[in-house]
Amino acid sequence: MASSMPTAPGELASGSILQRIMSGRQENLLLCLAISVFALYPLVDELFDIGRLGSMGSIMIYVLLAMGLNIVVGYAGLLDLGYAAFFAIGAYTMGLLTSPKSFFIKEGYVPEWLQHFWPALAVSWVVAAIFGVLLGAPTLRLRGDYLAIVTLGFGEIVPNFFLNAEKITNGTLGLNPVGKPSTFTIFGHKFAFAPTDQDNWYWLILAICVLSLFMIRRFYNSRLGRTWQAVREDEIAAASMGVNLVRTKLWAFALGASFAGFAGSLSAAYFQYVHPANFEFIVSITILSMVVLGGIGNIYGVIAGALLIGFFDRILTEELTPPLNSLGDALSIDFLANHNLTQDKFLIFGLALVLTMLLRPEGLFPSARRKAEFHPEEDKISEHEQQQMYDIREMDEPAVGERA
Repeated sequence: MASSMPTAPGELASGSILQRIMSGRQENLLLCLAISVFALYPLVDELFDIGRLGSMGSIMIYVLLAMGLNIVVGYAGLLDLGYAAFFAIGAYTMGLLTSPKSFFIKEGYVPEWLQHFWPALAVSWVVAAIFGVLLGAPTLRLRGDYLAIVTLGFGEIVPNFFLNAEKITNGTLGLNPVGKPSTFTIFGHKFAFAPTDQDNWYWLILAICVLSLFMIRRFYNSRLGRTWQAVREDEIAAASMGVNLVRTKLWAFALGASFAGFAGSLSAAYFQYVHPANFEFIVSITILSMVVLGGIGNIYGVIAGALLIGFFDRILTEELTPPLNSLGDALSIDFLANHNLTQDKFLIFGLALVLTMLLRPEGLFPSARRKAEFHPEEDKISEHEQQQMYDIREMDEPAVGERA
């Protein structure tokens, strides 16, 4: 029999690199196909007269928020319950820099070149990142429940500040109108951003989502992304291996907040209105639900979770209400005949999360690492994890009649 030749380490390494390159190319190909499908949606919506292009714009903003929160919760393992605060900071930065009703514009504090959409968009990104650092710096020693409580408090403070600072933020009246992109032409096609130009708004939001996805992927595959994973798995072990915990956590808070600033500035310009009621605690919970449902740590799973919950929130509840009312009329049930499903969306969110935690705790599309944590490949690993630890003291105690 011919003996099998041992494989050289170099061949194993080259084979592993080749496998990663091929998987990366497949991932990029599938990603390009998905982006193409989403880019063609406005044409499909117009062709079949669906009339949901405005709702899809809101859903894509949710996708951007979920990708940003995944940096903090999924990559770095830091529970953030006040993420809507950064959403509000981005929106108010856009409003205060571009709205004619802004206190800073009335007083002449904002230069002319900064009172436009694109410069204000960049500033919103930076301002949200700065506030992310300001939140992260005092909470570096906190973990788990304590960190969640602090971020929850921050999430409540920010909207209330914008509500009560009437001289600066216009209080309960909000800011309206808000700056929007100026009209431009590409290949003979005119891109305007009036309220009726829903297709152009959708493409703009999609383009920023794609840019954000590319940036987040690069961060995750960099040295910074590997330090996030190390901190998430074990802070003490990461610190002993030379990982700078302070810098790593601050980068996570800053970058996660910055993409919320992106989403907030887009939302302010898209809806042409900024109000504190749009950034309540339930917004943070909804975004966190998207991350948990889709799969913590997997950016594509998070996008899927955001699309699912956003589709249910913005489209499905409205579409299912008329059939439900018709069924109630046919069965002579007043509750069904007059009920609006949009009132039950948070109840259904809660039930969906409970079922997800019971049946698939890692999420619908988890990362490979998180899936391995919940479902070990070998039965021996699962049995070993379920074994009770021996009591060392009992093992060390001498038997009766023996000398200690």
